[in-house]
Amino acid sequence: MSEQEEQSFFKKEISRREMLKIAGIGGAGIIIGASALPGVLNALGANPFVDDDPSAENKVNFYGKHQSGIATKDPEHVYFVSLNCTARSKAELKEMFKVWTNQSAELMNGRLVEPYSSNTLMPPADTGEATGLDASHLTLTFGVGPSLFEKKELGLQHMKPKELKDLPHFPKDQLDPDYVGGDISIQACADDPQVAFHAVRNLVRSARGKVTMRWSQTGFNSYEMKGKRKQTPRNLFAFKDGTGNPDVDNVKEMNKHVWVQAGDSKSWLSGGTYMAVRRIQMHLETWDRTALSAQEATFGRHRDSGAPLGKKGEMDDMGLDRVENGSPVIPVNSHVYLAKQVKDRILRRSFSYSDGVDRKTGTFDAGLLFISFQKHPKQFINIQNSFGRVDKLNEYITHRGSALFACFPGVKKGSYLGAELFV
Repeated sequence: MSEQEEQSFFKKEISRREMLKIAGIGGAGIIIGASALPGVLNALGANPFVDDDPSAENKVNFYGKHQSGIATKDPEHVYFVSLNCTARSKAELKEMFKVWTNQSAELMNGRLVEPYSSNTLMPPADTGEATGLDASHLTLTFGVGPSLFEKKELGLQHMKPKELKDLPHFPKDQLDPDYVGGDISIQACADDPQVAFHAVRNLVRSARGKVTMRWSQTGFNSYEMKGKRKQTPRNLFAFKDGTGNPDVDNVKEMNKHVWVQAGDSKSWLSGGTYMAVRRIQMHLETWDRTALSAQEATFGRHRDSGAPLGKKGEMDDMGLDRVENGSPVIPVNSHVYLAKQVKDRILRRSFSYSDGVDRKTGTFDAGLLFISFQKHPKQFINIQNSFGRVDKLNEYITHRGSALFACFPGVKKGSYLGAELFV
């Protein structure tokens, strides 16, 4: 058997407990968890981290300069979770991210987090609900919140970027404490909602004792097709959401607006980004009683085409200074007009959500899981402040959740998630 075949054998065909037996560890009744695997593999001369499998169907690469799920196009389903960190030391936290590195690579390869053991008297290594499904373009994006750096037992206070702070209170905010903040975040996006859920479930399961769930939110997007090209998705108000985003294929634009550059912040964040998360309730019943002309004036765009008012193409220039019959064509209190009053741009990755019925009002509990990526939190803050109390859209929405996370740069092969944070 060649060296390459041996490594494949160890990675794919042997369970972790069987691996430990081969290595002569655990035979005396000592149970060693998944976090011990990298050391065992190193002792056997194998790469301790799982590689991307180019033969996997519908696969997005885990390794790269930037994390997946940020510039990745056209996400359909999301399972977002905010976690509390209960790790007792920096070493424990570091080991957790190493385990998550292997498991994330396996999940994004469309595989189980670990092969099943032949020992049926033990719980299966993987929860199994994604068995038989392919990778489904799964992406996993990890971030850390400001509160993580306040935990003295972790010893990371000196690594906290000065700009990583809880988002300020904005006008009209009515935040629910159950949907605010968090020490660590995981964003799982996939073509199949069960694949996204499976990924988060197994990552949280493997980190038991080091994290607990704080809050979570599922979401979805659907895309109109023109030819073979997906169009901008619509939110539950039926308006296109994401028009005017930076071009994710344009390196210059992404470096300018999204990716943290060397010298911008702490060195461990270079190549990463900031994730702003807002859970926004949309008052659908009120909106549905609003005339179409008033709906379009609220956004400053035509509903069906997404074009600026008075124009035909979604990507046409807004022309904010246009006047007709003595009045601005784009109302000055419209959502898009106010957003354009600041020069900052962000990369929007929003998802609709529907969580059943609001028992207090008997209305839909539905809205928008707003996620944006930017190289500095002030970009989002400046835009949100520009809406203030005058944004016409405020009549139809209420901000219920809020969080900010610093997302790691991408993972180099042979390294692990957040490695730069632990140097």
